[in-house]
Amino acid sequence: MKNSLYIIAIIFCVLIGCTSSKSTMVKKQKPTGTKNDTVRIANEELEYEVIIIDPGFSSWLASTAMPRNYYSQSYLENKNQLWISEWNSRVAQPFRYNPNLYEMTINYDPTINYGYEVNYLIYNYLVYFQNTYRQKLFGHVPLR
Repeated sequence: MKNSLYIIAIIFCVLIGCTSSKSTMVKKQKPTGTKNDTVRIANEELEYEVIIIDPGFSSWLASTAMPRNYYSQSYLENKNQLWISEWNSRVAQPFRYNPNLYEMTINYDPTINYGYEVNYLIYNYLVYFQNTYRQKLFGHVPLR
């Protein structure tokens, strides 16, 4: 009887110890989301707007992406066309690909000249996306 009381007391202490350490851990955690981590790409003349809301992309773009003018505009356009085509294909297959990753299609028309900046940002977002979420859309993906 005396041994069973000791065992119950030890289990009770362990449960209290585990519960108190969990609440302490929760209080010490900091929010992981960052403010103003949205990239907006817009051109009023062509009447389009792209908004990228993905935590970490802005800091990744500033710290890891290749600098502007590293790639030619035609290179960026070709990669974007291939990757966006595959992206849109995956959006249409929600049972095969994670619908939380591929939520909506990207309307990218290769006959429209979106300019260097738009192609640069879309390209870098797709590189970031593939490396961060371990997805491979098509062909070679630069590791960064």
